Amino acid sequence: MSEALEELSGLITVRQEDAIIEAGVVRDELVATVGTATIPAFVEYLRTDGACQFTTLIDITAVDYPDRDRRFEVVYHFLSMTQNQRIRVKVAVREDEIVPSISHIFPAANWYEREVFDMYGIMFSGHPDLRRLLTDYGFRGHPLRKDFPTTGYVEVRYDEVEKRVVYEPVELVQDYRQFDFMSPWEGAEYILPGDEKKDEA
Repeated sequence: MSEALEELSGLITVRQEDAIIEAGVVRDELVATVGTATIPAFVEYLRTDGACQFTTLIDITAVDYPDRDRRFEVVYHFLSMTQNQRIRVKVAVREDEIVPSISHIFPAANWYEREVFDMYGIMFSGHPDLRRLLTDYGFRGHPLRKDFPTTGYVEVRYDEVEKRVVYEPVELVQDYRQFDFMSPWEGAEYILPGDEKKDEA
């Protein structure tokens, strides 16, 4: 299988040399890194070329690397049913950079790109309806960024007096917590179902 992937990697590199930054087989998976501007044309090539036929978009996600100049990596996963092969396509993106949408090539990309926008704040140009998908309309920030606080900025609760949902700043009360860092099995006496039978014998 890896020989076929190596061969396909070489073919894609030759035919798409303007788009490819790096390509190769990593842990028995074909991985290609391409430039931001070339992603729609490259994806169209992967879908239509007879040697590739990556006609199924599996997923679009992102990874946050705060220390890098190009902070984000948008990651696309495609499947070729006819060739029984997969490819991972990566695009390095700066925080202020906009990625071209591929929703006109793969309609399934619509919600995937919305999810990436919602969770990471990465914008997609040419997207028909780029708005939040998983968080609320008034939500601030992007939860999967490494600099997003683990507790969030606000908490949501239903107020019985006002008879509505209210948003309040997060208040972390640590007074009641006791951090002993012990294993849950250390120093504890557990009575498991059936233990009472040992006293009957």
